[in-house]
Amino acid sequence: MDGMHYEGNIIRPPSEADSVILQVTVGCSHNKCTFCGTYKGERFRIKDESLIDQDILYAARNLSFLRRVFLADGDALIIPQEKLVWIFKRIREEMPWIQRVGLYGNAKSILRKSPEQLEELKGLGLGIVYLGLESGDVQVLRDIRKGMSPERMIEAARRIRSAGIKLSVTALLGIAGRERSLDHARATGQVLSAMDPNYVGVLSLMVLPNTEIGQKVRAGEFEVLEPLELLRELREMLAHTEMTRGLFLANHASNYLPIKVKMPANRDKALEQIDRALAGKTSLKPEWLRGL
Repeated sequence: MDGMHYEGNIIRPPSEADSVILQVTVGCSHNKCTFCGTYKGERFRIKDESLIDQDILYAARNLSFLRRVFLADGDALIIPQEKLVWIFKRIREEMPWIQRVGLYGNAKSILRKSPEQLEELKGLGLGIVYLGLESGDVQVLRDIRKGMSPERMIEAARRIRSAGIKLSVTALLGIAGRERSLDHARATGQVLSAMDPNYVGVLSLMVLPNTEIGQKVRAGEFEVLEPLELLRELREMLAHTEMTRGLFLANHASNYLPIKVKMPANRDKALEQIDRALAGKTSLKPEWLRGL
């Protein structure tokens, strides 16, 4: 065998760049979000145990310098508990040096796990769950077909935190279009505050042609925000986000003004930095430097 068995588009959070990427599902169990083009035409399925096992053995032999594992694709947490436990145990048996396993979990799949099941996974090495909130605004969540209410999102976040697992939540600038921009920002800040995650990762909407939002933009039904409008949205979101600790990051390649805020201590300083940029005293990243 000369490598891992990867199928389709593999995506991972930026913070998992130095992890073993172990693909345990293909696609995403939800796959309805209007902004996401990653798994179009991909039927969701859980990969065969023999393939997963071969990949674990390959990683154990060839990637022993890596200390973390990320379970791909879009929603590994949807895997039935028994099979998920088997995967975690195989990782532990073959790669005892692994310090943390991370995965994407959508709110639906988190809420399908009991607190005891999440604690069991935590005991087997699950150290972090990445949850895509995108927006805390009811209307926006409905528009983007997230399939979840803000209340259920908060409940899912609290369930992860109660199990002692770290939580990283993503939010999207520009996803509400122009009219609801600041409503979206405020509501998102409020939901993030209720979630109180360890990390917030703020991305800017990149409109992809093969998505529903891409079609709406072409038809003139969705307005893409200008850099300064995105920045205003970011400011409003941060101003409404209260975290007891952790990092608020807007340093993804898609953002015009990279910021990294230690919460709550450095929030006011970051707001001043954004205000300087809004006043034209700090230059924004040129368009050609932004990328996925």
